[in-house]
Amino acid sequence: MSFETKLNDGIFCIPKCDDCKKIVWPPADLCNHCFGNVSLKEGEFEGKIIEFSSKENLYFCLVEFEKTFRIIATILKTPDVGQSVKISKCGIIGGDYFFEVN
Repeated sequence: MSFETKLNDGIFCIPKCDDCKKIVWPPADLCNHCFGNVSLKEGEFEGKIIEFSSKENLYFCLVEFEKTFRIIATILKTPDVGQSVKISKCGIIGGDYFFEVN
């Protein structure tokens, strides 16, 4: 299954190279370092809020995972920089990825 198929099913995965073990971000079928095959690693990954902003009681966070890649996610409660979070919802709407953390 592809990253987008999993994401569309509400499952967040981290793509990792089978050969060199590096995380491949943005997601791809081949490693951008060694051109090895990439597998999707499922789990409840913990990220850290790097920064955030708000608009109308909705917070937007820059979240770093595995000290390697960052995503933009929403959070419903007032966040703190350095706070640990996990993906609570994810998917694809209108061709765009979305992530929510808590």
